[in-house]
Amino acid sequence: MLTVSLHGIRLHAPHGLYPQEHILGNVFEVDVDVYLPVHNGQQWPFVDYTLIHGVVIHVFQQPGQLLETFVQNIYNALRLNVPDAEKIKVVVRKMQPPLQGDVKYSQVSYEA
Repeated sequence: MLTVSLHGIRLHAPHGLYPQEHILGNVFEVDVDVYLPVHNGQQWPFVDYTLIHGVVIHVFQQPGQLLETFVQNIYNALRLNVPDAEKIKVVVRKMQPPLQGDVKYSQVSYEA
């Protein structure tokens, strides 16, 4: 199995449950792993990193509140664009979420 990964995609976007998050925005970090089958004697599969990056950017340009929704939308878009993938893992982190105390990040991940 071949894994093509793009980790630490950082972006700022006006998403979140609370009104101030829609004004101030949050910093998000995204990790994507695409798992592809490798068959002996055949050329290894190829996934362009710019495709993965473009999907993440596009999804975060859409309105939304929940990390779960962003994970689902990234996953679904990658499934459409990389149909040969055996498994895709998507992790979305909200850096320093607006909670009391010092919280590094909140995170939602999905793989299938």
